[in-house]
Amino acid sequence: MPTLSRADTSVLGRWWWTVDRWTLLAVGVLIGFGYVMMLAASPAVAERIGGARDMFILKQVVFLSLAGLIVVAGSLLTPRGVRRVALAGCAAALVLTAATLMIGVQIKGAQRWIALPGMTIQPSEFLKPCFAVVAAWLIAEGKRGRLPFGTAIAAGTYLLIALLLKSQPDIGMLAVITGVFVLQLFVAGLNVVIVGGLVGLVAAGGVAAYALFPHVRSRVERFLHPAAGDNYQVNRALEAFGAGGLLGRGPGEGHVKDVLPDAHADFIFAVAGEEFGMILCMVILGVFAFIVLRGLLRLLVEGDYFVVLAATGLIASFGLQAFVNMASTLHLIPTKGMTLPFISYGGSSAIAIAFGMGLLLALTRRRVVTDMAPAHAGEPA
Repeated sequence: MPTLSRADTSVLGRWWWTVDRWTLLAVGVLIGFGYVMMLAASPAVAERIGGARDMFILKQVVFLSLAGLIVVAGSLLTPRGVRRVALAGCAAALVLTAATLMIGVQIKGAQRWIALPGMTIQPSEFLKPCFAVVAAWLIAEGKRGRLPFGTAIAAGTYLLIALLLKSQPDIGMLAVITGVFVLQLFVAGLNVVIVGGLVGLVAAGGVAAYALFPHVRSRVERFLHPAAGDNYQVNRALEAFGAGGLLGRGPGEGHVKDVLPDAHADFIFAVAGEEFGMILCMVILGVFAFIVLRGLLRLLVEGDYFVVLAATGLIASFGLQAFVNMASTLHLIPTKGMTLPFISYGGSSAIAIAFGMGLLLALTRRRVVTDMAPAHAGEPA
């Protein structure tokens, strides 16, 4: 097989020598783990609901294959292309998220999905990467003086998203988007006192969610007082980690997938812990940490203000979602139905995360000075 030379000026050649190949490899490793864990967890869940054993496997193979292609395709974009794709994606995701309130499918008391032939999509999943990039562009343009009130426009867009997510309701998704947006404002140089005030408002919003939404109150109370409510899923997950020990029971030998309804989705980490042990769980944790830390380290030498803010938002969104899933499975925080990136079952999640990682790889590609100059010399959006 021929190798790509550094002198190769084709699109593929330039991409190969400028993309962060280590992060690309780490994403591929996570997709590989996703295949393995779906083989381990989903057949038992499918049988329990009366479906074919390979029902979830076949779908997830398609989803993860698309995810891999989307990561590569997204990484080919220029920063200008990233902005344009994110703007279009954010507008479409906003419209579709609003549409869920009228024509959406209700599952477990929440109206977050739109039914399509053979699958359902959750448009709000695509708001996370798209809004992170759009907010970064608005803030950066405002700081450069090319877009008056850019930060205010970003804040207004956030409030619209918050209203839509509150109406579904999807408080977990809202919490992630809020945390990412506040972090971007902090990185953008917002006064520390103002940032502290925003953190206080976020805390007040958490108290309000506890008071207004019974499911939030129930989850918090069950976390603080485990004996006061039903903690069946968390208890079974913790038992699975204990049974797996250091090396696990072995592939296919776990029992938690037979009793947890969400073993292939929100609690996939517990299946990994029981069948493959703490060592594999630490490897998975290490891969997530590697992607986050490597992305942040590459930004230390980045001179484009927009790229720094957008990549920070994408990295934070990815890392925060992984943390929420693993921490809730381990009962370190209240439970939240959020997938483990690339590993849990879910088409919308896998494709949206792949889209975000593709944009991140595009933004962190090495660019020569002539590629970066337009961004500082009046490059149009």
